[in-house]
Amino acid sequence: MIEAAKRPAEKSGALAIAVGQTRAEQMAHRARSLPALLVMLAFALVTLLPLRAFAFETTAPTALLVDFSTDRVLYEKNVDERIAPASLAKLMTLAVIFDALRQGTVERNDRFTVSEKAWREGGAESGGSTMFLPLKSEVSLDDLIKGIIIQSGNDATIVAAEGIAGSVEAFAKTMNAEARRIGLTNSHFTNPHGLPDPEQYVTARDLVLLAAYLIREFPDEYPLFAEESFTFNGIKQQNRNPLLRVGADGLKTGHTARAGFGLVASAERDGRRVMLAMSGMQSADERASETRRLMEYGLQDFEEVVLIKAGEPVGEMPVSDGVVDTVSLVADSELRLLVPRGSLADMTRTIIDNGPVVAPVAEGQRLGWIRFSRGDETVRDVPLHAAKPVARMSFLRRIGETIAGHLTWRSAKEP
Repeated sequence: MIEAAKRPAEKSGALAIAVGQTRAEQMAHRARSLPALLVMLAFALVTLLPLRAFAFETTAPTALLVDFSTDRVLYEKNVDERIAPASLAKLMTLAVIFDALRQGTVERNDRFTVSEKAWREGGAESGGSTMFLPLKSEVSLDDLIKGIIIQSGNDATIVAAEGIAGSVEAFAKTMNAEARRIGLTNSHFTNPHGLPDPEQYVTARDLVLLAAYLIREFPDEYPLFAEESFTFNGIKQQNRNPLLRVGADGLKTGHTARAGFGLVASAERDGRRVMLAMSGMQSADERASETRRLMEYGLQDFEEVVLIKAGEPVGEMPVSDGVVDTVSLVADSELRLLVPRGSLADMTRTIIDNGPVVAPVAEGQRLGWIRFSRGDETVRDVPLHAAKPVARMSFLRRIGETIAGHLTWRSAKEP
């Protein structure tokens, strides 16, 4: 699942828009179906229980760690509590921008004018994170994207929002429409930069789902999150993500007095990717240390193991009235599980049949299942099928074997 899940191409005319609509109206009008993989992820994050691993604790009030390829929750803490997003809201802003690029409603070389609002609310005068965009200058969307990702520029988000949707308010409506389409069920956005607003909130669960969406849907844009610096107008700024230097390749930091210090991050090691969201920490140092601990926990303390290989016999089952007495049992596909490292020895497996097996048996006939358990917890049930057909023995042979069995019994009874 690490590879991007491409959205199915829309049929010609499926996105027809009335003539005269603005970009904002066009974008808000879209209500395409969610890609299947994202539906699966949203379901998995809601329903799957976290794996029991070695105890992990964090000082972060809110935290979620998910394995990317399996969607398994590895650690969770207050994941559905509504929190102020701070600059983590910019991930939703980027999702809207990336989708607009994909739909062709904007292009990277489009140039937008820095308005008075963008300059005053998001520029140097604001005291917040800024790209230092000069008032009334024109900036390419490509530079704005880098300014949002790398420099966390509030002014860049306002300029992009106004250029794409006409106003910050219209863009926020598009953000919420896109959030619902993606599957964010407990988030609401009122601006593109994440500056404090009591009506704006997210959850750790929604943030991880959003991160997964960005990674899967936009493989060409995602590498921008790993860029460590960006220079614009002669001013060089460093990426604030503290995990980039220790193995992460995205995504975004956030901080306001109300929200505390937060981070949404992802890292890949030895073919395994994890995603995390943490928020509410008291300092940048605490954010750096706690997010690194959680990232390392996900990458080091779990392993993917092969429990069953496709077509490899896992046991036998007795067969009555067959030309052979047993039939081998196989699974149709390989079973891989993500488990706490070193816990495989604690797992037991039990073959459970559907009842007595009487010949004839067809190849591939389902005969039962194998259950993997850890203590009282059922980890996975896997259907088992007959590896080969078993023919029913002939009538004469059955009579012969019945007589032979009877004679053997009589012989054993005689003194």
